[in-house]
Amino acid sequence: QLVQSGGDSVQAGGSLRLSCRVSGMTYNTYYCMAWFRRPPGKEREGVASLDTDGTTYYSDSVKGRFTVSHDAAKNTLYLEMRNLKSDDTGAYYCAADHRHPGLCHYNDPTLRNWGQGAQVTVSS
Repeated sequence: QLVQSGGDSVQAGGSLRLSCRVSGMTYNTYYCMAWFRRPPGKEREGVASLDTDGTTYYSDSVKGRFTVSHDAAKNTLYLEMRNLKSDDTGAYYCAADHRHPGLCHYNDPTLRNWGQGAQVTVSS
């Protein structure tokens, strides 16, 4: 089960952190954790992912502004978002599944476990 928190409304240029607490699953083997978003009126798109060996992947639209991380002690995935733009507005979802290292693409829609979503609204 993945439970999200942290969605909010912010001004352009601001920052926000999303959290995704993982329970009922153990990631002491191979895993992939990722963030997706669905902008208003658009298809869901991958944003960032974290591979089991700590490698991170980002879409070009967020590279340099967003950071994905995982706190193993809390088994919680984070997405730190800085310099937010109006184009970052959307519903954000975390996702996770088992994947061998190197197979954790940031836009993998076949991940089987999903959070409930959190709304991020960026106003200019």
